Amino acid sequence: MSFTNEASRAIRSTLVLWVMTALIYPLIMIAFGQIAFPFQANGSILTNAQGQPVGSALIGQPFTSDRYFNSRPSTTNYSTADPTQDGAGLLKTGVSGASNLAPSNPDLLKRVQATITQLEQAGVQPTADLVYTSGSSLDPHITPEAARAQIARVARTRGLRPNQLEDLIAQNTEGRFLGIFGEPGVNVLKLNLALDTLNR
Repeated sequence: MSFTNEASRAIRSTLVLWVMTALIYPLIMIAFGQIAFPFQANGSILTNAQGQPVGSALIGQPFTSDRYFNSRPSTTNYSTADPTQDGAGLLKTGVSGASNLAPSNPDLLKRVQATITQLEQAGVQPTADLVYTSGSSLDPHITPEAARAQIARVARTRGLRPNQLEDLIAQNTEGRFLGIFGEPGVNVLKLNLALDTLNR
């Protein structure tokens, strides 16, 4: 067999594989995702009572008002940063990820202590996930304990009974994946959207 025939065969094989793996397979996966999992395939976007998109269920949102359950500390403020006051350049990078500061780093200790002080002043018992960031620093969940620690503050601000909020937290607590993986968690954005429907 000549070199020309071998080269032609190799080129044809490469083109066939390229069409299969770079065009056909991705298009099939896109179609499958849109048909079988349209919510997830389009970013898991949650909407408010007016049908307006407010955020993704997969990315933590910054909540600082006493009227809402607060998220864990994170870099989610990149989505709401003021372009004129963006000294850290968050808007330019869409940065995510933990700070990588060592537990002994004075900057980390200072930030943690400031967070603990803020929580205590608001009457919230600090829990680990209300004080520390997650590995990605974009985690949308807090533990049920962290949500319950905020009940008194939210109930007082909104004029609700604590047991109403306990029921709301229970309804919005997601169990372990497949019943065995991970820990139960509360998606803060989902919880706050449910809170708005309970009390405006």
